[in-house]
Amino acid sequence: MAKEKGRKLIAQNKKARHDYLIIDTYEAGLVLTGTEVKSLRQGRASLADGFVQLDGNEAWLHNVHVPEYSQGTWTNHSARRKRKLLLHREEIDKLESKSQETGHTIVPLALYFKDGRAKVEIALAKGKKEYDKRQTLREKQDRRETERAVSAVRRKQQA
Repeated sequence: MAKEKGRKLIAQNKKARHDYLIIDTYEAGLVLTGTEVKSLRQGRASLADGFVQLDGNEAWLHNVHVPEYSQGTWTNHSARRKRKLLLHREEIDKLESKSQETGHTIVPLALYFKDGRAKVEIALAKGKKEYDKRQTLREKQDRRETERAVSAVRRKQQA
């Protein structure tokens, strides 16, 4: 069987980018069972309520929903079990020191396969206030409107 190349996205947490200010991102491996990998290969997962917790010298991914594998037997996994993250010691230490600051948390942003291995992109993030969220949406809308105006002017010039 040929080895997979590239990055295949499984799930993305778009709400995290809306609710949090992303400070730093990390790529971590996942410790998974066989049925979890098969379920992920079918492209089924949800990061909506997920978060990362640091216990001692280990990082754990909580509340990520990976549905049971449809052809699985008694060896099937539970859908919302906690999963161990594979990070370097320096990364764990840095995340632990930064996450203890007020308002900081660690959230998963994306779950994907990279060269055949399951990876999760996690981010050190700071929660946004409601007015920050509105301001971000306003800036995004303004940027879209200016791009539309510029493209309309370019289209008129070409015609």
